[in-house]
Amino acid sequence: MMQMTVASFSLDPSTQNLSLRADQAGFILLGSFLLSFILIRISTRLMRSPKVPWWPGSIKTGGLHVHHLVFGIVLMLLFGFLAIAVYLPNPWYDLVAAGFGVGAGLTLDEYALWLHLDDVYWAEEGRRSVDAVLVAAVIGGLILLGARPLTSSDTGSAIGVVAAIVVVLALTAAAMIKGRTMLGICGLVFPPLAFWGVVRLARPESPWARWRYTPDSKRMQRAIARSERQRRRYRRWQEIGRAHV
Repeated sequence: MMQMTVASFSLDPSTQNLSLRADQAGFILLGSFLLSFILIRISTRLMRSPKVPWWPGSIKTGGLHVHHLVFGIVLMLLFGFLAIAVYLPNPWYDLVAAGFGVGAGLTLDEYALWLHLDDVYWAEEGRRSVDAVLVAAVIGGLILLGARPLTSSDTGSAIGVVAAIVVVLALTAAAMIKGRTMLGICGLVFPPLAFWGVVRLARPESPWARWRYTPDSKRMQRAIARSERQRRRYRRWQEIGRAHV
C-alpha cells in the first residue's frame, strides 16, 4: 500500500476499489474522456489532409458550421441526466459514464472556442483547449487515486481545518498569480502541485512577473526564453494541422 501525506492532505490509491460501482465508473469516465479527446484531435487533422480525402469533414448546413462541442454538450446533458435521475444497473451505468466522458472530451476539445466566442481551434489561442483538458484529466486522475485535501484523520479541530484551507487557498492563489494556472487549480485537490507552481519561475505575462521582475533582470529574461521555447513547441504541433489548409 502506497500512502503519501503532506500536512493535512493525503494521496492514498489504496482507497480505490475497481469492484465498487462508483470507482469503476470513474475510471471508465476518465478513460473515455481522454480517448475521445485524442481521437477527435486525430480526426480534425485527418480531415485537413489531402492524403485521406475519404475522411469525413466538418458538418455544414446552410450557413451553419456544427462544431463537435455541440454533440459533446448534448451527450453530457443526456448521460448526466440519466446518471442522476435513473438508477441503472451495470453494465448500463458504466456505459452512461463512458458516454458522459466522451461528451466531456468533445466539449473541452473546443474550450477555446466557447471562451473566445471565435473559431480559434488552429490559432495559438487554441492552446487553451489543450490546457483545459490537461487540467480536467489531472484533477480527475488525482481524485480517482484517492487525493483528498482534507480528511477526518488529518485534522483534529476546527482551527486545524480552517488553517489547512487557508494554506491551500494561499498556495493556489500564489501559483495562479505566477501564471501557473494549471498547477494552481490542480493544487486545490493535491496541494504539493500548487506549491511546485509557487517555487517555479513566473510566466513573463503574469502579475507576479510584472510586479517582481524588472524588464532587464535575469529572471525576466529566463522567463521570456522559457515561454518562447514552449510557444515554439506548441506552434510546431499546431502547424501539423494547419499545413494542409
